[in-house]
Amino acid sequence: MASLIIDSHHHFWDPESGGDYGWLSGPFEPINRVFEPDDLRPALQKNAVNGTVLVQTWNDLGETWDFIRTAEATDFVAGVVGWVDLTDPKLGQTLAELQSSPQGKWLVGVRHLIQTESDPNWLLRDDVKKGLKTVEAAGLVYDLVPNLPQLPSCIATVEAFPETRFVLDHISKPEIRNRGFDEWAALIRKFKGQRDHVWCKLSGMVTEANWQTWKADDLRPYVHEVLDVFGTDRCMFGTDWPVCLVAASYDRVVEALQECLKDLPSAERERIFGLNAIEVYRLPGFGEARA
Repeated sequence: MASLIIDSHHHFWDPESGGDYGWLSGPFEPINRVFEPDDLRPALQKNAVNGTVLVQTWNDLGETWDFIRTAEATDFVAGVVGWVDLTDPKLGQTLAELQSSPQGKWLVGVRHLIQTESDPNWLLRDDVKKGLKTVEAAGLVYDLVPNLPQLPSCIATVEAFPETRFVLDHISKPEIRNRGFDEWAALIRKFKGQRDHVWCKLSGMVTEANWQTWKADDLRPYVHEVLDVFGTDRCMFGTDWPVCLVAASYDRVVEALQECLKDLPSAERERIFGLNAIEVYRLPGFGEARA
């Protein structure tokens, strides 16, 4: 049987929907348009991708509801990482309503765009920590999406919540274009003692490299560092489509990661390209016939 491939990180959006898409300007103007399932489907078919994880694009509960409905209606979306307000005293009720809805099984995790917060230690606030406990109680993954300034708070958070499953998005966005390896690596290595409950997405790297000149060799040291810290059983493939399109096609993102991982045994590559995402997100009914 062919290996299962899961793209653990992609988005859909409609800039005219009223969402917070002001960043789709300047160099990101080429992706300032609607992206929906039919836009992604050909790339998935070409690269033999079996399923995907659809990830929030802005801090809005309405989008979370829209995304779980999209998952219900889309044959390849295997799970949704949505958004909820961690500081809301009624968070438990909100999660219960989402999870008990007809489409609730598709909600596998949540995240907050912490890099947009003025306080780099936002995650360490008491009200946020209370929300994280509620997420843990609901059995959901919490995705961490930091830039370098927020990374210390992420390290402190995973240490404080050893029973929560965490996923670090985009290897925490090191400045690959500026060869920003050393400061990033010194922080990433602090996750090593937490690898039993923290996973890392090998995603978002091409947009942190030089968009015009990057090559797989530019990504390789970062990929290998993450593999050393988290292990091949805690890393997973993701494209960050359609954000990646400013720097590379979907096909090229896949090829670059394959190039970086070519020396690994096939069983370890299979974990990274699919099995780890299924494990951490507990993707509902994956591999079974979709209703």
